[in-house]
Amino acid sequence: CFSVRPGVDVPPSLVNIYKELKADLGIEPPDHGYLTPWADQGVLLLNAVLTVRSGEPNSHAKKGWEEFTQEVIRILNDEKQNVVFVLWGAYAQKLSNFIDPHRHFIIQTAHPSPLSANRGGFFKTRPFSKINEYLVGSGQEAIDWAL
Repeated sequence: CFSVRPGVDVPPSLVNIYKELKADLGIEPPDHGYLTPWADQGVLLLNAVLTVRSGEPNSHAKKGWEEFTQEVIRILNDEKQNVVFVLWGAYAQKLSNFIDPHRHFIIQTAHPSPLSANRGGFFKTRPFSKINEYLVGSGQEAIDWAL
């Protein structure tokens, strides 16, 4: 989620993610929305519903994607240790029921979309530095968030 191919305009939610990245770690926002370098380091960005009709948010909700997403979270929870789960928005935060907080680190904030981020609860939450602090503290490599 959030990532777009080179040449495609950066989505508004990703613009806000980049603003928070700059405020948190001082990393200048790139002029693109291509997030593959994060994925190459193990960052999985996953929407609860994986498809929508263009211009119709949640148009494919309750069509089966939620079960798939829950199963992905369950497998990660059960088979991995010290995973960082970042749950942006109320809908994503419902997935915390599938995560053992004693085995993993959970960050929950408002969604970075302009509608919710500007109302408060996303900006100034410093998710990127928190992620890296947890990863290093649990003996893992920090993420290089620069794109």
